[in-house]
Amino acid sequence: MSVLTSPKTYTGLAALQAADAVLCAIPAPFITTALDTVECPQQVRPILPIVKAASAIGLLSVHRFPALARLTTAALTLYFVLAVGAHIRVRDSIANTAPAASLLALFAAMTIEGPRNSG
Repeated sequence: MSVLTSPKTYTGLAALQAADAVLCAIPAPFITTALDTVECPQQVRPILPIVKAASAIGLLSVHRFPALARLTTAALTLYFVLAVGAHIRVRDSIANTAPAASLLALFAAMTIEGPRNSG
């Protein structure tokens, strides 16, 4: 089993997405700054915590519904394609773009590999 297919990886990333959902819901000042930088419309921002919480649940589904977890990684791949595109569109710094690009690569690889089948 590789790290990409391990349910522990899905669980860890679910925790990351859940924490990000909370930070977006507050909203934390650094999140607001980042969204301002990429010119994220104000009407989209209230939806982000919901999307991130749903992705956390989808990642946690790996334990009972691996196909749903794989669908979630595919959706997150698309999400991060859009995020990287937003950073590029505004000519944001590499330091600000790199986390989104890294998560894009990770979720794309996880989608390709899929989760380890239980049992």
